[in-house]
Amino acid sequence: MTSDLSDLADRVRTFGGLTSKAAIGLVSEVFGGSDWLAGPGDDGAAVAFAGSFAVACGEALLPAFVQRDPFGAGLAAVLTNVNDLAAMGARPLGIVDTVVADEPTARRILEGIRHGCHLYDVPLLGGHLTRHDGPPALSAFGLGRAERPLSVNRVEPGQALVLGAAIEGELRADFPFFRGFDERGTRSAGDVRLLADLAERGVAVAAKDVSMAGLVGSLGMLLERNGCGATVDLDALPRPAGVALADWLTCFPSYAFLLCCPEERVGACVAAFEERDLAAAPIGTIDTSGEVALASGGERVRALSHPVTGLAR
Repeated sequence: MTSDLSDLADRVRTFGGLTSKAAIGLVSEVFGGSDWLAGPGDDGAAVAFAGSFAVACGEALLPAFVQRDPFGAGLAAVLTNVNDLAAMGARPLGIVDTVVADEPTARRILEGIRHGCHLYDVPLLGGHLTRHDGPPALSAFGLGRAERPLSVNRVEPGQALVLGAAIEGELRADFPFFRGFDERGTRSAGDVRLLADLAERGVAVAAKDVSMAGLVGSLGMLLERNGCGATVDLDALPRPAGVALADWLTCFPSYAFLLCCPEERVGACVAAFEERDLAAAPIGTIDTSGEVALASGGERVRALSHPVTGLAR
């Protein structure tokens, strides 16, 4: 078992989606330290506005992905933004896009964006389109509103770590992406708004969506700001049937969130996901170790030490 666990830790530690996050440290080299809530640092920047908070975020899609699957990239442009807004405890208000592509590719991108806006019940507010016969490019930006933002600033030792996820779906063969939105359909709109409800009720205080860095890398980013750590109980981890554990730990799920909860609110957090027919379970406790470890069958192996992004405090 120790050998298998060590091999798993090696795979997630060297996963390209995780190691690529070190490039984010360039932002601190240029701009200096950050308060993270206002950005850069959290999944979005929260600005006090009209008695609550306006939350803004953005995403640039990989050009190779846009070229290979423009419809999927358009959908992903919406998905990534509403997930980032959700991780901030915000309800989405709208999406703005920028598209640079030839006409057929731009059409498919926009059709993907339209489908994503339908699934998540969020309007496309506007954007920019440039006709270009070279390699396509796509970026999108989300705007949301939060009454009580979730932030990595609030991660503290002793909090429970909960994973809530959509685990019905399939893993793409060509890209490490687990797609569950086909099975969720228009329920996806309520799914992403659930985290705002949990934030407002004080059930969760911080969150991170599991994205390109995979579960371990995303957890490292959640814990990095305050130098905290956690041991992930793989035996308790919700995951899809038929998907290997290593693949689940290194993929980008369409809906998976890591939440930090007061210990006494864990039951309420899990119940909120389960009421929506989503999977959820406590998978660890926040500690002071400054590392992410994996545990199974009574054994534990360190998988990751800080920093992941290198963003300065």
